[in-house]
Amino acid sequence: MNLVLMILAAFVVAFLLAVLVVKFVPLKMRWLVSLLLLGATAFLGYKIYNGIMEPINFNKNKKGRYAKVIKNLKLIRDAEIKYKEVKGTYTNNKDSLINFIQTGKLALTETNNVEEKVDRGGGIFVTVSKKVVDTIGYEPVLKYFEGKDYKNMFNVPGTDKQFELATARVEKVAGLEVPVFEAKISKKPILEGMNPSLIKQELEALESDQIKGEFVSVGSLNEVTTGGNWPPYYDKGEAIAKDE
Repeated sequence: MNLVLMILAAFVVAFLLAVLVVKFVPLKMRWLVSLLLLGATAFLGYKIYNGIMEPINFNKNKKGRYAKVIKNLKLIRDAEIKYKEVKGTYTNNKDSLINFIQTGKLALTETNNVEEKVDRGGGIFVTVSKKVVDTIGYEPVLKYFEGKDYKNMFNVPGTDKQFELATARVEKVAGLEVPVFEAKISKKPILEGMNPSLIKQELEALESDQIKGEFVSVGSLNEVTTGGNWPPYYDKGEAIAKDE
């Protein structure tokens, strides 16, 4: 809207100046006025160009910043999922989660079908097949995080902030509560130093191709999910997200 008003104002001013030059400026002084108008035109052109490019650059830069943040959120999610596999719940202790990656072990299981005879009464026996799960060994959790900077996964890239991490229990169905977790960070520190009016718009984003709301987050304290609140193209990887 500001850009449209600027363009309209430029046309109005140019028209009025042209009228004033024709009516009031002596012929021998018009060269000076022409130079001034040329300078004003260049300035307005620069402002209009910036008005067009600023939202484009903001969109490109924010995606690059978000991609780095989401990369860490995915690490936190993967660690929480592994933690729940072993402990049966999630944790809101950051040090415990990092320590779990370094020292935790995951059970390796094998499922077999076992047949057994069941007495149905009256001397009648039937053969029933059932699944039996056996633990056949263990593997280190660290295997799934090799080459990943999990020790710094709670640091928000490009800022001096850390992700908030919380856990809770929610009712999945009547009478059944399940553990949930959420890791999040406000968009404000991620976008610090960028255009304030565009940041304000970003905090109020609701479109399906944007990260909705004020936070970038994974998981939820209100519903059973381990998904993030970012659109799918961020899952293509950091480099792709920068160019979208």
